[in-house]
Amino acid sequence: MQFHHLRRREFLELLGGLTVFWPVAALGQKKVPTIGFLGGGTAASAWSSWASAFAKRLAELGWIEHRTITIEYRWGEGRSDRYAEIAAEFVQRKVDVIVTAGVAVPALMRATSVIPIVIALGSDPVGSGQVASLARPGGNVTGLSLQYTELAGKRLELLREIMPALRRLGVLANAGYADAMLEMREIRALATTLGMEITAPEIRRAEDITLALEIFKGGTEAVYVIGDPLVNSNLGRIVTASSAARLPTLFNVGDFVKAGGLISYGPSFSDMFQRAADYTDKILRGAKPGELPIEQPTKFELFINLTTAKALGITIPGILLARADQVIE
Repeated sequence: MQFHHLRRREFLELLGGLTVFWPVAALGQKKVPTIGFLGGGTAASAWSSWASAFAKRLAELGWIEHRTITIEYRWGEGRSDRYAEIAAEFVQRKVDVIVTAGVAVPALMRATSVIPIVIALGSDPVGSGQVASLARPGGNVTGLSLQYTELAGKRLELLREIMPALRRLGVLANAGYADAMLEMREIRALATTLGMEITAPEIRRAEDITLALEIFKGGTEAVYVIGDPLVNSNLGRIVTASSAARLPTLFNVGDFVKAGGLISYGPSFSDMFQRAADYTDKILRGAKPGELPIEQPTKFELFINLTTAKALGITIPGILLARADQVIE
């Protein structure tokens, strides 16, 4: 009888031991979630600071890179054919979430209707048919939408404050990027009411940017740069050529003013990537992308590069400097 009890007690202890150790073993085998991060530009561009803003916010939310999460970084280098290749790779690897900019979303949507896609920088997800509505996206896509077209007027206003006599404006925009063309339409309409003449050569490849800058040199007084991965990948060239031609440049992102542009106004991209991390966190914890409303930016930044202004012989009005979020000297 005693023998029987001993056996039973040993068995229960063994069972107890198993119940204690079993979850630990299961935890060890649990797959660490993988995020596919598709940057539109190159690793060496402003994208690196946006990627680190994203990873930093994820860590604050408990997702530590190389420990509780894996982030696979891929770079589109401003080439649409690369987006399709990377999308196929992410699908094959069965990543848990894909984080990207709006420009790569069509390629990703063609590759998967299942893997959640978080747009960190989307220009017009509703207008471009990527989601059903901002309140209820509906499919596998959610994230943040930039109000690019609405900001065109504000940017032109700022340029006029610096250059009240401005009449001839060059616009650098990728003709193959739908969102850039929407902003372009807005600029043309505003230019007519402001009595400005627009020069906008068609750009589809890096070589076209060089030609456009040559055209601007002779016939324009300032350059409005509409950012997209192709344009952003050629930032150094744009800043250098504009400075040499003594042309002030207007950008949508502060990072480009730090690189030598004159002025920028737009949402904080670092802030938007941090908010993309919040979306990613919710999805990894079980939220459905189609039920997460698309947000619009709340934080807008005005950057002015005083060093560039001095080199161009431009005086920035004091009232504008007082309003700037960052003045680069």
